[in-house]
Amino acid sequence: MTIWNEYITALGETFETNRYEQWADWEAKGTELKAYHHKHIYFMKMREVFIKDKNADIYNCIIYPKSNADVPTGILPCFGMDLMKFSDRKVIVVFDFQHPVENFAFSVDGLPVATEDYRFFEKGNHFSDNIFVRYCKPDEVNNYLDTFKQYLNKYKEMIELGRPTGVDTSIFKDFDTYMTRLDPVGPYLAGKYGKEKAESLVNDFLFCYK
Repeated sequence: MTIWNEYITALGETFETNRYEQWADWEAKGTELKAYHHKHIYFMKMREVFIKDKNADIYNCIIYPKSNADVPTGILPCFGMDLMKFSDRKVIVVFDFQHPVENFAFSVDGLPVATEDYRFFEKGNHFSDNIFVRYCKPDEVNNYLDTFKQYLNKYKEMIELGRPTGVDTSIFKDFDTYMTRLDPVGPYLAGKYGKEKAESLVNDFLFCYK
């Protein structure tokens, strides 16, 4: 059970994917971690991670679209979400279109535009003008569900219009390198599962296109 159930359900209802591989199922020091791959006709991959302990309830997912889409760059953005409860006083909701091309200005009309800068989420460098970040309490997370569905529907429109079929993973090299450098999950997981497992999750699962 996770407080992010409604978000996960919305994601599944928007994109019909097949969960085809459980990459990890770990438990240590009171912390559970599960990691999965999904398949979709227009996705290079969709991967998701669940992390849960007595305080934390974290769901992370990134959709990597295939390349050669019917857009000017031939490359569609990824869609990423970080839904993170660290305690009853620290809950963060983040979702955004994340473009693989470095310093590529990306914005979607009709969606909220971020009016401030956020640590870890640098607008204009893989993150879009529409990055959505909110801090809240656990019982407030679904206040942003309708906005999340708006973003999902916009992304579905991009995917269905672009109909990407290319399988060139090199387009994600800079993106995954940047995300590896940015993401703080490695040191956190090393304390739970050991350095070797944590590095494997980061390099072989989360950001494997470097």
